[in-house]
Amino acid sequence: MIARILKWLMLLQVLAVLAVAYLAMHVWGVASPVLALLLAGAMLLAVRALVVARNFRESRHLGSPVPPEHQLGMRGAARLFLGELRATLWASSWGMLRPRLHAADTVAGQGLSVLLIHGYVCNRGYWAQLSRQLARAGIAHDGVDLEPIGADIEEFVPQVEQAIAALCARTGSDRAIIVAHSMGGLVARAWLRHYGAARVARIVTIGTPHHGTALANVAAGANARQMSRIHGAPSGWLAQLAASETPETRALITSIYSHHDNIVAPQSSAHLPGARNLAFGGIGHVALASDARVLRQLLEEITIKTEVAQPPSSPRFA
Repeated sequence: MIARILKWLMLLQVLAVLAVAYLAMHVWGVASPVLALLLAGAMLLAVRALVVARNFRESRHLGSPVPPEHQLGMRGAARLFLGELRATLWASSWGMLRPRLHAADTVAGQGLSVLLIHGYVCNRGYWAQLSRQLARAGIAHDGVDLEPIGADIEEFVPQVEQAIAALCARTGSDRAIIVAHSMGGLVARAWLRHYGAARVARIVTIGTPHHGTALANVAAGANARQMSRIHGAPSGWLAQLAASETPETRALITSIYSHHDNIVAPQSSAHLPGARNLAFGGIGHVALASDARVLRQLLEEITIKTEVAQPPSSPRFA
């Protein structure tokens, strides 16, 4: 569904660029069609940049303090903004329009497979960069497309269960690793509450608002309300989810997050007590799953668990 929506939005953007280019030539006096198109494209890019800038402004206004070791200067702030803008443009204008994952040519032993769970208003196309690296490493993986996009998070839980069952059946493994971005981390925790830990070796969340985000207060959908913060506190659903978890449950989770997340506010909401928490700086929310540092850390988290799961002389299979 999200791919269809994005394709319509892309069409509207193309039409808007053509309309502005027409105005530039016939009203504003721009003589060159190429220059008119470039001007129209620059105006569209400026609008997209303003949306990203607004999110950074709001998240900083509502954010948690940035530790001294992660403070950014002007150059670092510019890299942060441009990296998030680039990641947002790529995901919404290409990756999620054609939501495909890369298949591993060979699977490196009978290790653990990986299920990828996307975040709010996304699809599996968000994971293209990580999927490429998993394929190169010979790690079997798949993604789930959570629908409908504005549904209650509890409605996504059976979809995750079905995806994990199918992935384990396909690979012959009795357990999997879950890697989840943003809202997907909450979906993974809700799945764990319903189905237990028998079929999961590790859950790695990336930029997940474990204690809610103030920016969800103005977003649409039942899932946005569940991710919201009411008077500075997590929503009732988030509080109930946290109360249902044991220390053993939390020990299964690794939370990777950025002190400069422009969607999770406060950024400390991604810190989950009892879990393994890994904090980065200088990375925006959408850019988390394409940043080289985070990708290296993800591969480390996945391969360590995969190697532990493999018997010393396990045969290879395709």
